[in-house]
Amino acid sequence: QVQLVESGGGLVQAGGSLRLSCVASGSIVSINAMGWYRQAPGKQRELVATITPGGRTNYADSVKGRFSISRDGAKNTVYLQMITLRPEDTAVYYCNAEILGGTEPGWYDYWGQGTQVTVSS
Repeated sequence: QVQLVESGGGLVQAGGSLRLSCVASGSIVSINAMGWYRQAPGKQRELVATITPGGRTNYADSVKGRFSISRDGAKNTVYLQMITLRPEDTAVYYCNAEILGGTEPGWYDYWGQGTQVTVSS
């Protein structure tokens, strides 16, 4: 079984910083793109940032210049460094990865359980 586990969320004041981590574990053959999404109360889940195995990144316009995504292939881990946080960044942040597992043929999308980020004004 493959699972993604996030950590690093919490409560921070506006202007502060947080670093999220997400580790993929289990029977993993290969990982393609990894990314972060978020969902605020009453809103749809939205893309925050993605990163390919080669390091190509993509960001939502709302976080460009403030958030930075990175990954460590050897550790099957993706990070999201967030600075200059705003109250509107408050949401549950979910890790996502496209993974080729060792027990089932084919690539599948996996999601973490989510980590709460709350930014106070």
